Amino acid sequence: MSFSGGDKLGPYEIVAPLGAGGMGEVFRARDSRLDREVALKVLPDRLASDAGARSRFDRESRAVAALSHPNILTIFDVGIEGEVAYAVTELLEGATLGEVFDREGPLDWKRVLEIGLDVTAGLSAAHAKGDSPPRYQAGEPFREN
Repeated sequence: MSFSGGDKLGPYEIVAPLGAGGMGEVFRARDSRLDREVALKVLPDRLASDAGARSRFDRESRAVAALSHPNILTIFDVGIEGEVAYAVTELLEGATLGEVFDREGPLDWKRVLEIGLDVTAGLSAAHAKGDSPPRYQAGEPFREN
């Protein structure tokens, strides 16, 4: 199912697309219940009908929702509306680490160390909770503005 600005999914109104990847599309959305902007990740049609993919989506959402750490994205809600599975997270403003590399090129060692410590702290918090982090790709860490 394709979404565009103004479309609704439960209490969430789509504002604009933010990006897409193998596990879904992400949209800027408005939470009408709490009157705030959020990120809404939607499992794509080709995976929504796949029981294994849907199970993994649910498992990853629960694993991340169980964590509370400043370097880990906060999940606010998960649900299914019709045939659409979705997760709602805090909306971050900034760039992925991959985008930072593309924009700035090689980083100085101090910045690399800072980013490495932030990523390590988040992963360490997940492991301390007994969870192995969900599927993780090197370009995904996010740097807030």
